[in-house]
Amino acid sequence: MATLRELRDRIRSVNSTKKITKAQEMIATSRINKALARVEEAQPYADEMQEVMERLASATTLEHPMLQPRENVKTAAVLVITSDRGMCGGYNYNVLKRANELEKLLEEKGYEVKRYVAGGKGVDFYQFRGVDIAGQWTGFSQDPSMEATHDMRQHLIEGFQASSEGTAPHRDGVNVAEDEDLFGFDSVHVVHTEFESMLVQEVNVHQLLPIEPVYQDEEVIDEDFSTTHGDTEAQMEFEPDPEALLESLLPKYVSRILYAMLLEASAAESAARRTAMKAATDNATDLVNDLSRVANQARQAQITQEINEIVGGAGALAGSGESD
Repeated sequence: MATLRELRDRIRSVNSTKKITKAQEMIATSRINKALARVEEAQPYADEMQEVMERLASATTLEHPMLQPRENVKTAAVLVITSDRGMCGGYNYNVLKRANELEKLLEEKGYEVKRYVAGGKGVDFYQFRGVDIAGQWTGFSQDPSMEATHDMRQHLIEGFQASSEGTAPHRDGVNVAEDEDLFGFDSVHVVHTEFESMLVQEVNVHQLLPIEPVYQDEEVIDEDFSTTHGDTEAQMEFEPDPEALLESLLPKYVSRILYAMLLEASAAESAARRTAMKAATDNATDLVNDLSRVANQARQAQITQEINEIVGGAGALAGSGESD
């Protein structure tokens, strides 16, 4: 059985850990509100972009390469969005597990999978196991911004466009296809976590590219494109022509979708961290209570023993006095 000193040392240690987990819980709670606020702030732009794309979809044949499934598909890019830090429960485990399932499914279908990772924990996971990573980005999982995520979004979109055009992409006048594995994406999939509530975060797989509309009665029905028909749309004129606008706006539209996923993942990460840290704080409180109870029992036993020793010593002294 542990001594009283050992129990007190352990209580102090657990209380110190409890302060850390409580602080992390409070920080995560504040970040959830900020992340959700950023999602709401980005919504007006997303709604306007959606409306423009719907109008363009009703005025074009939608034969753009970014909308058409490829024939003789060979490669698939998989972007895995994880966190940069830990202490968020099963957040990263669930994402990595789902990514592994997706990769196996794609490989069974004959795809060559190129793995891309956003988030330090995902990078560490694959590097520790010696798994190849075609590209990695870190440092913005808790606070994604358009500037910080620009390279990642452009990398994936340009890679897919380069494959459809059969030409090597250029960035800032430099050919980056061969040394960045950018040439040859036939599809792009994203594994990310969506914020459902403070207690529920759902891991989902989204096919980012190509966007695959379904034709039905000359209308386009898709989760990203939904055509509305009416007098207003029929009378609209586009300048330049709808095809040119679609060519210009589709990359921005896809980039916006990916950025929205990063914002959603940021909120989900904070919610998962808050839940994990609250559970850790509650467990620390329970452990301190249990240790305090054991320490009090040990202290009572020690006091009782000391009293018995004093009483025994006094009795011995009294007995020796009578004999004299």
